[in-house]
Amino acid sequence: MPPNKLHADEVFADEALVRRLLAAQFPHWADLPLRPVASAGTDHALYRLGAELVVRLPRIHWAIGQAEKERQWLPRLAPHLPLALPAGLAHGRPGAGYPWTWSVYRWLAGVDAASAPPADLSQAARDLAAFLRALQGIDPAGGPPAVDHGLRGAPLARRDAATRQAIAALAGLIDTETALAAWEAALRAPDWDRPPVWFHGDLLPGNLLVERGRLSAVIDFGGLGVGDPACDLMSAWSLFTGASRAVFRAALEVDDATWARGRGQALSQAVIFIPYYRHTNPAGVQLARRAVAAVLADFQENR
Repeated sequence: MPPNKLHADEVFADEALVRRLLAAQFPHWADLPLRPVASAGTDHALYRLGAELVVRLPRIHWAIGQAEKERQWLPRLAPHLPLALPAGLAHGRPGAGYPWTWSVYRWLAGVDAASAPPADLSQAARDLAAFLRALQGIDPAGGPPAVDHGLRGAPLARRDAATRQAIAALAGLIDTETALAAWEAALRAPDWDRPPVWFHGDLLPGNLLVERGRLSAVIDFGGLGVGDPACDLMSAWSLFTGASRAVFRAALEVDDATWARGRGQALSQAVIFIPYYRHTNPAGVQLARRAVAAVLADFQENR
């Protein structure tokens, strides 16, 4: 695999390719400084373009529609939300040997929370809860239904086979017996029985930006949809701990069933991530293993 390649069938986009695309399609930006951006994300390659822009190119076929979803929905959602969202500026075409559409976004200041967690996690819990309350309060009419698009806001049972397979693959790396017990407890929780609401779908630390010690922006809305908001509780175990986790839950007023499904979503995401990226994304795997440990400890403490 080329350096930093995460998927066996990935389309690799290096700096030279990005420069060719810019020169052909956006020549007014072609001479700006360009450098790769280290990112916890796995679906896109990012290149900082000058001081104010970032080029975002899908790495893998399942990511090719994400920018179009963001272009359609983020301008409608952003005015109602208390944290900044990505702003797309240009939509590139396939070319120069690259097969898919790609995008230029405005650069958002800050460092992802996986690399630099907020200074005050309890304040971050309140800030993230306020973001989610606002997101869930936006009219979901016309939004992508989770059940129709294979998104995380669908009933948890749809992830059962993949999650059990992943847990089995992690024998010797995690406590698989407790992991199965935690997963089965999540499956027993009642499904979401209220009207569907907006969810982000991948609200992990790598998709939260921190500036001056506080949450400042939420990025990567490729998993955006309408359905069960429990999937957006994953940060409770991937970012928050102890008191800040309790603050997060209290600020959102999460009921027991939704909390249990959220813990199941966090477990499912992490255990599926680890075997897939075990040899290509050590930093991401470390974060996922930490999330698994947090979920299992929380489950054992509260079972």
